[in-house]
Formats: sequence, C-alpha cells, structure tokens
Amino acid sequence: MLPEWSTLPEEMKTPCVREYYDSLYAKQNSLIVKRIFDMWFSAFLLIILSPVFAVLAFMIKRDSKGPVIFKQTRVTTGNRDFTIYKFRSMVEDAPSIGSGITVGDDSRITKVGAFMRKYRLDELPQLLNVFLGDMSFVGTRPESRKYVDAYSPVMYATLLLPAGITSDCSIKYKDEDKLLSEADDVDKVYITKILPQKMKYNLRSLKKFSCGRDLVTMIGTLLAVV
Repeated sequence: MLPEWSTLPEEMKTPCVREYYDSLYAKQNSLIVKRIFDMWFSAFLLIILSPVFAVLAFMIKRDSKGPVIFKQTRVTTGNRDFTIYKFRSMVEDAPSIGSGITVGDDSRITKVGAFMRKYRLDELPQLLNVFLGDMSFVGTRPESRKYVDAYSPVMYATLLLPAGITSDCSIKYKDEDKLLSEADDVDKVYITKILPQKMKYNLRSLKKFSCGRDLVTMIGTLLAVV
C-alpha cells in the first residue's frame, strides 16, 4: 500500500512528508494486513449488501431522474486521480449548479438523498473503490483536485496511503455541512478554515497508524451513525 519513495510526484518528496513516510515504512506488515482486510471484507459486504443496493437503486430512480450511481474524480495515493462511486443523492446536474461541498439544507439534495446521507448509505458503493485498492475502510477522506491543489506541503503526507471511507476526522466533522451553511464563500471558508483543522486530525492518525486504531475508528463511525 505504501508506494516507493522514488515513484512519488515531486510535490510529495519533501522533508515533512518523508517524516511520515519513514514512520509508515516501519509498519509495512501492518499495512499488508490492512490491505488484505480491506479486500476481503469489502468483497464480503458487497455480496451480503447486494439486496440493500437493489432497494436503494429502486428508490433513487423512483425519486428523481438521473443515474443511480454518482461518479466524481477525487485524489488518492500518490496524488493520483481516481473515480469515486456513490449513490446519487442530489439532482442530476448538481455539480454544475453549486459548490463541490454540500452545506446545510442544500436544495440540490433529493428526498431519498437526504435519507441516505443521514445514515451514510450513499457511500456504500465506495466498497467497490476499497476492493479495487483506490480507497481503504479507514483513511483521509478523498478530496477533489481543487482542494488538493490548496494543500500545504505537509498535507501531502495524507496521500501516502489510500483515501478512506471514514476516519477519526470524519467522526469529528460529521456535521461539516452545518458548519459551512452560513458561509458566504463556501470554498474559501473550507480551504482556509475547515481543511487545515481536518488535516490536523488526519496527520495525527497517519503518524499513529495501526490496525487496532483502524478497527476502533470503524466502530466509532458505526456508533456515530447510530
């Protein structure tokens, strides 16, 4: 899961990123266990949750026009673009009529979408991203390219491992949309205020990585959703 240092893009080959790289390199065995767990558990969930996928797909199509699956380009390991999959929770042309960040009672969210977002059901298709290796169950939430381009040098360390479905930061900022609901310029507030705070949690989790901590984070996420 940890790429060779020589293969990383130049913007990541900095002393501050190297500090995190060396810490993770010493935990290679744990990273192997993490990848095996991701692959097998995601495959297991994709199979047993297939009836849920079918029901949600039916609800989405009945609620509003547009595709069942929403695809978007995000950034993962090595500052690499990948296609993230979600159940569509907004109107079909949502990306073209608003910010890339959803805030408060966003008018673009459909009725079924609001239900799915409340229980994070819209993220279930990301199990396929985990199986393919672009994501992990636990890791820094994948950002859009325009937000990654605003990273400080040390923030690039979060791209040493695959993006995650959840993280300690995700639990802390599970109501992020409400925090941004009163912002005049959502993107500016996110980049200058929210993102730096989130990265403090992400970098701390990266430095303290262990399979045990990942398991605790997954349980914490389940409790937060409940």
